[in-house]
Amino acid sequence: MRHGKKFNHLGRKPAHRKAMLSNMAASLILHKRIKTTVAKAKALKLYVEPLITKSKNDTTHSRRVVFSYLKDKYAVTELFRDISEKVADRPGGYTRILRLGNRLGDNAEMCMIELVDYNENMLSEKTTKKKASRRRGKKKSTDTPKVEATTDTKVEEVKEEKPKAKANKAEPKAEKSEPKAEKSEKKDSKEEKKDDK
Repeated sequence: MRHGKKFNHLGRKPAHRKAMLSNMAASLILHKRIKTTVAKAKALKLYVEPLITKSKNDTTHSRRVVFSYLKDKYAVTELFRDISEKVADRPGGYTRILRLGNRLGDNAEMCMIELVDYNENMLSEKTTKKKASRRRGKKKSTDTPKVEATTDTKVEEVKEEKPKAKANKAEPKAEKSEPKAEKSEKKDSKEEKKDDK
């Protein structure tokens, strides 16, 4: 019975699976991103993230434990020297899986697995974005009443003008004649300004 065996066997026997994950983890550490299938990437994520966490504590014991998994001294050196410094303040979640679509030959789901702190494109976007708050913040009490007061008075003025227009039909004609009078006054004032010059 396979009770509690949640990890993906990846269609391989244990020795083959461990060797494959070890090689993929070493490649990920050395190259910072690799292209693989989604199933292998998820299995690799479970395999490599505890090793990255262990690299934060640079002792001989932790180096030997990591080496027993990776079996590549160059990858261990890279992990403890460079990667551990970059991920020092990150509390987990060191890798990111980006889906790329399906492979042509067998239609397998492909993806790119990468170390989060080594993708400059995502890091630059992160710095430019404004941090969104999760709670709804209170607005300033001084600003909002002024805005509401001005909109309310404009609405009341508009409402008052419309019923007057409906009540007397003669008034709109008078209102139309008033703008003409205003235009003639404006022309007169312009002419006076020209005469002054």
